[in-house]
Amino acid sequence: MFYFVRHGQTDYSERNAKIYQGFGVNLAPLTEEGVRQIEETARDPRLKGADLILSSPYTRALQTAAILSKALMAPIAVETGLHEWLANKHYVYEDEETAENACREYETHRGQYPDGAEKAWESAEMIRARVLPVLQKYAHCEKVVVACHGMMMQAVTGCPHPENGGIVEFTLSF
Repeated sequence: MFYFVRHGQTDYSERNAKIYQGFGVNLAPLTEEGVRQIEETARDPRLKGADLILSSPYTRALQTAAILSKALMAPIAVETGLHEWLANKHYVYEDEETAENACREYETHRGQYPDGAEKAWESAEMIRARVLPVLQKYAHCEKVVVACHGMMMQAVTGCPHPENGGIVEFTLSF
């Protein structure tokens, strides 16, 4: 069983400043409220006895995984394939306005390209195609907590977009 946990509230106060320009925004840490959210999530009885904490490579997820790891006494493994949705599937940095427009289009079309058109943004199907093989590597574990991102959780599980610190249970089907 996999337990997806959405990262806590993130501090984007340095967005587009210093090293945070472009992909550097993924270095943004949790706010104090975000830390509190994950400390509360760590007390959820469903997470007790976790074999492992998997984490996205983004700071907000890694910090979430560290808090969970300490509380649950479970090791962490970082998996780059667990990163958040991409505004440009070719890993090309998009300016904020372009990325926000791509996100709105993704949400409007529920993660599917409209009318079969090719888009720069990553579709929900593409997200599943990169995340499911990562989870498959850990299918032998009884209980895995995955510190990750809302759009990724939504694409893989079909759940509504979770709140910060939200938990979504997921069983991998073969």
